[in-house]
Amino acid sequence: MKSPKLAGREQDMAKYEEGDFIKVEFKDEGTGIGEWMWVRVHHSDEEKRLVFGALDSMPLNSHGKKLKLGTELAISFAQIRDHRKSSEFDSSK
Repeated sequence: MKSPKLAGREQDMAKYEEGDFIKVEFKDEGTGIGEWMWVRVHHSDEEKRLVFGALDSMPLNSHGKKLKLGTELAISFAQIRDHRKSSEFDSSK
């Protein structure tokens, strides 16, 4: 994502910013069943194409007891299927 031109040149902005949410599929190693869950972004590394954050969904499958609400994760950009700003989750509606 590019920001407006600053001082005659474009500046790169992080695609995934702190507080954003990304949706990722997690496959249960035992059953192979996939489960889509939201991760709240802490920060991203554009060069390495990784997002760091915490699981923000309660897993329904066991995932070998490796995943629970709040689990800290590193997610490859290639695994991300949806991206939302926190403002898109307005709870007053």
